[in-house]
Amino acid sequence: MERSGLRGKGGAGFPAGRKWRSAASYDVWPKYIVCNGDEGDPGAFMDGSTMEGSPHAVIEGMIIGALAIGAETGVLYIRDEYALARELIQHAIDDAYAAGILGEHIMGSDHKLDLSIVRGGGAFVCGESTALMNSIEGKVGEPRPKYIRSVQSGLFEKPTVLNNVETLASIPTILAHGGEEYAKLGTEKSKGTKVFAMVGKIKHTGLVEVPMGTTLRTLIYDIGGGIIKDRPFKAIQTGGPSGGCIPESLLDLPVDFDTLVEYGAMMGSGGMIVMDDCSCMVEVARYYIDFLCEESCGKCTPCREGLRQMRYILNEICEGRGKEGDVELLEEIGHMMQDASLCALGRTAPNPVLTTIKFFREEYEAHIGERRCPAGVCAALTRFAIDPQACKGCGMCAKACPTEAISGERKQPYSIEPAACIACGSCREICNFNAVLTEGR
Repeated sequence: MERSGLRGKGGAGFPAGRKWRSAASYDVWPKYIVCNGDEGDPGAFMDGSTMEGSPHAVIEGMIIGALAIGAETGVLYIRDEYALARELIQHAIDDAYAAGILGEHIMGSDHKLDLSIVRGGGAFVCGESTALMNSIEGKVGEPRPKYIRSVQSGLFEKPTVLNNVETLASIPTILAHGGEEYAKLGTEKSKGTKVFAMVGKIKHTGLVEVPMGTTLRTLIYDIGGGIIKDRPFKAIQTGGPSGGCIPESLLDLPVDFDTLVEYGAMMGSGGMIVMDDCSCMVEVARYYIDFLCEESCGKCTPCREGLRQMRYILNEICEGRGKEGDVELLEEIGHMMQDASLCALGRTAPNPVLTTIKFFREEYEAHIGERRCPAGVCAALTRFAIDPQACKGCGMCAKACPTEAISGERKQPYSIEPAACIACGSCREICNFNAVLTEGR
């Protein structure tokens, strides 16, 4: 495992072999091995698909890890929404017991391992290792201070190894072919492959497994087929709600554990959301902060109050009440949260805001200074119009309009009645000729 260079694929990227060796070094019993199947990122479905498609690979990875550290008990923590994954994992566990691969004497040896499933309660913060262990113990799912590592005192205050689903599913292949073979893939510091979930404004959505170091451009255009309707690419959000937004100028960055962090983003567990020119980056930041505000456990003040204040400011900007100094205040709050929050959720939560400010500051300035949403997403700052030169008179926009604000005759340019328009964007979404324009209020 150490020779393979495998790093945890749940986002932290800690070397798996080193974690195992640390847990094995403690002469404290019992020891535990835990699988993190609490995949809560919007748009991410890598772990769920792995548990449904290759449940025995996950279980085999846990068995190998348990033998390496001396654990006799394992727990698979699977989110409540993954009913099919839980069913198939349980079926695989039952099969393993029946075949003598789990139980008192694994494959006739003196080793013992029992596995069980714990249902997650749907809390995003329980994807964090110590919050997950608190949840398994029946406590409130909130993080613990990490001055003592889980490999020393984790589940029930005993040495514990926690790996995510994708990491565990990689282990049987590494053992079968050797660590050196696995290390030939990827980059110098990020070995092997990674599964990504590609969603959003991309032609080919779904899961893709590529070597570490593959560029964003390759993922989006060579594998994903490019942007829907061939609209201009604007940004890709990587790493889940706490990830960052990467602009077109950085599409040639390699995707690995370290490179994206330098630009305020992160690879995370592998979720990627592609956005076109119709995406408002201020609204994107507001959406993720709103999500994180609801999912924060509230234990530490920097995360709890920082997210609330960020949400308030972003709502004000999106609704046309932004004022000078708001952008600087968002940056100040974000840096404070990075420095002072208790766990990784709070420390990475400002990433969507800080990266959108860094790479798309002009959009914030347009919202505040010009009372205009350049992308035409924020209804309070947007008015739609139809370009008579580009309109082909197909009438699709009129059919899509929920308020019947669009009128016209077939094969003649259509028009929008401003008083009736609610700026929902349905007309622009359905138009195949890019004839719908956005203007400030």
